[in-house]
Amino acid sequence: MATLVFRQLLSGRDFAIGHPFAAQMANFAYLIGDRDSGEAILVDPAYDADGLLAVVEEEGLRLTGVIGTHYHADHVGGKMMGFDVVGIAELLARQDVPIHLQKPELEFVTKVTGVGADQLVGHDPGDQLKVGTIPITLLHTPGHTPGSQCVLLEDQLVSGDTLFIDGCGRTDLPGGDAETLYHSLTSGLSAVDDHVMLCPGHAYSPLPTQSMGDTRANNMVLQPLTVDQWLRMFS
Repeated sequence: MATLVFRQLLSGRDFAIGHPFAAQMANFAYLIGDRDSGEAILVDPAYDADGLLAVVEEEGLRLTGVIGTHYHADHVGGKMMGFDVVGIAELLARQDVPIHLQKPELEFVTKVTGVGADQLVGHDPGDQLKVGTIPITLLHTPGHTPGSQCVLLEDQLVSGDTLFIDGCGRTDLPGGDAETLYHSLTSGLSAVDDHVMLCPGHAYSPLPTQSMGDTRANNMVLQPLTVDQWLRMFS
């Protein structure tokens, strides 16, 4: 049986150390690896390609792919708020690996990062990847952006900016849609069991992770019972 390596890495603390913008944004990147095969995937490797690749090396693993949860520069690099954020373009210059995205996100990632479509792999909802023998399911959860996705493996859900421990991703940026996000948070994540640990894209809460059961019970964005209630409260 494969041995899972799963690390939640905080920008400004575990990588991009001393980078004021990275520390302010408090992004989480994730390392998912199979100790037995030595393979690893990075999720949302922004700000510090060298630092994140060093973490992979420290674990004795080799990078075989990247997953981007969505196109925003604080997750995949590119231009943001007057900053040029290091991300997948710089990582690809060091190591040639596939960048896995939902198909609706491809054009946005290319526009923001400059990475060509030939280096990106577009997926359909529910597609599976493997790190060694560990299966990873890509859940299409649009609303924050058209191609936002969550990453489900064993007992972890890496949720990007779709769902936080408290709150959810905003919908007033290009490509956002409040009604679509409601359906992603409800029907889109309905198959994720309560015992699965929610691993968000930002450290916006005191807890770095929390079970989906506790999140469903306590996160106010999951309380509306209808899309009309949701839109009145959060759109």
